[in-house]
Amino acid sequence: MCGIIGYIGKDKALPVLLDGLRRMEYRGYDSAGVALLDEGKTTVVKRQGKIVNLAVALKEHPPAGHLGIGHTRWATHGVPNELNAHPHQAGRITIVHNGIIENYAELKAELKAKHHRTFLSDTDTEVLAHLIAVERDTTKSLEAAVLAALLQVEGTFGVLVLDDQEPGKLVAARRGSPLLLGISADAIYLASDATAVIGHTDRVVYLDDDEIAVCTPGKYDIIDFEAQARQHEEHKIELELGAIEKAGYDHFLLKEIMEQPRTIADILRGRLDLEAGTSRLGGLSDPQIYHDITRFLTIGCGTAYYAGLLGQYLLERLTGLPVDIEFASEFRYREPIVDGRALGLIITQSGETADTLASLRELKRRDIRTFGLVNVIGSSVAREVDGGMYLHAGPEISVASTKAFTAQVIGHLLVGLQIGRGRQLPITEGQAVVKALQALPAQVQSILDQRVHIQKLAKKFARHKNVMYLGRDTLYPVALEAALKLKEISYIHAEAYASGEMKHGPVALIDPDLLVIFFNPKNSLYDKTRSNLEEVRARGGRLLLVGTEGDESLKAFSEDIIYIPDSSPYTQPILANIPMQLFAYYVAVERGTDVDQPRNLAKSVTVE
Repeated sequence: MCGIIGYIGKDKALPVLLDGLRRMEYRGYDSAGVALLDEGKTTVVKRQGKIVNLAVALKEHPPAGHLGIGHTRWATHGVPNELNAHPHQAGRITIVHNGIIENYAELKAELKAKHHRTFLSDTDTEVLAHLIAVERDTTKSLEAAVLAALLQVEGTFGVLVLDDQEPGKLVAARRGSPLLLGISADAIYLASDATAVIGHTDRVVYLDDDEIAVCTPGKYDIIDFEAQARQHEEHKIELELGAIEKAGYDHFLLKEIMEQPRTIADILRGRLDLEAGTSRLGGLSDPQIYHDITRFLTIGCGTAYYAGLLGQYLLERLTGLPVDIEFASEFRYREPIVDGRALGLIITQSGETADTLASLRELKRRDIRTFGLVNVIGSSVAREVDGGMYLHAGPEISVASTKAFTAQVIGHLLVGLQIGRGRQLPITEGQAVVKALQALPAQVQSILDQRVHIQKLAKKFARHKNVMYLGRDTLYPVALEAALKLKEISYIHAEAYASGEMKHGPVALIDPDLLVIFFNPKNSLYDKTRSNLEEVRARGGRLLLVGTEGDESLKAFSEDIIYIPDSSPYTQPILANIPMQLFAYYVAVERGTDVDQPRNLAKSVTVE
């Protein structure tokens, strides 16, 4: 969601702030702003819309200063406009803030009545700025004022704070919204995302909840909310600047789709043992776990949830254990009956999704063992789970997830393979799964090589207003994910159903104006699915088919077919999803939408 950047050092702050904001554009935002402190005065410039609007406003009279903060806002309290954009000021105090202050209305009323404060915006953030300003009048330091204010706050925050009268200091605090410190010899960089500091430093410190960082050029101190000093290990960022650039592609989304043969090889590297027919995951190295757990409980949101839904089919077949799958946003507010011997699988690309993080903490409160499938190294989920595996998909800049979904599904296969072999899975079946995974990068590449054909199909169907995806068994979650991808980036209404459920209602929608995308590759339910295909054709539905290479019989139903390689039942759903990623991308391009930053969406949803 919103992006935060801060800098204190010897260089001019403005270029660092703008560069950092541009690198975090993918997170989703509706306005942007910066504040720079120079010679005891803070200059704030902010604009509605894209960062380019802010850059134009700054070009003629760029504010000076070696200390500054910046922000891209995704509206929560107050409409997207310049007045509600960050940074916000209250007298000598200037702040940027991610998160939600849940008791802001009560605090605002008290500030008005007791301290005669006047508010210019509709935001909860401005309330926090005034609260810090009031506390600063009676405290000895900026960090003491920030601590006193935050102790009155209910909600989540990642916040950076400047004080006109303390020009050599930048204060940061975190609860439930990510913040990191980038460390160099003569500067400190602060950001909500590691991509913002790549190229400036490769040394970072991740703030934990209820911690405050006091930063001066090249130095920092961290205290907790009891004002006690905290020590943190510095981490090295392995990412390179080229990983967050388009590398000649028109959009990050296409780049990330096309990277999948490599990212699949990366997630598998060193984790497969063909001879033993198993995988090797350090987070599951204790053999006792194979017998201790009696079920899986999978938690995710959006695309991660659909990866978990597909993982449900795969894990149950590989391990013989039942799998429950939950939306994190629902799980955290239910009264779930949780088996104490369950293994909680936490699925997240960013590792910062608020609902997923809250669900993880609820599982830990109940003493449930947790295992993370996480892409972002050093993220909150990665640091809080009991064990886990990094997906090694690399930075995913486009809001719509593609390569991370593929990696999450493969993660389920690796978990299932290791636990399954530790329980009852025959070695021959384990070896077959390993071979299927080893073949996957080349098979995915063969589908990507069909991109011109898929682009032509996208152009043909791009003006349809309604699309239905149908799949059966493991291809039902694929249908759900494919429909989500289409509506996310093309804004076409799309739904997905298990094809066996079509006759129980959705069949009423079928007419020549409805595009039906039907997954019908060769598998154990091929004939059953074929009868569903007949039902669609009989009612005049427009058909786009996904089938197995060499299946000429599909041409009797439609001339519009995308073929995927013949493959293992365990990897077939991954292969079936790849052309749907390309199809959604090319439809969005044809319709002229903002492919990488679709309207109303954010990459990492760190508020409820």
